[in-house]
Amino acid sequence: METEYLISVDEFCANHNIEISFVSLLQQSGLIEITTVEEEGFIEVDQLKQLEKFMRLYYDLDINLEGIETINYLLQRIDSMQHEIVSLKNKLRIYETEF
Repeated sequence: METEYLISVDEFCANHNIEISFVSLLQQSGLIEITTVEEEGFIEVDQLKQLEKFMRLYYDLDINLEGIETINYLLQRIDSMQHEIVSLKNKLRIYETEF
């Protein structure tokens, strides 16, 4: 795997002044994935937005890991429902134009 799309966990934690154990907890709970290359942990670039959101919830809002898991689940459900609404609206437009 190319490392140009990966950010070192150690580097990310040092730059954001957070504990590596927090990122490990997120990985253990399945909220993020850590890729190991030559015994060093890396985060994919497309997960950074999600990781930063979790970081703000945990450090800025003092929400525990279980709360973060619940919030993430609910946000995913909302996103899924929004996509479903758009799909249903598009289907409805087809029938509206026929009449």
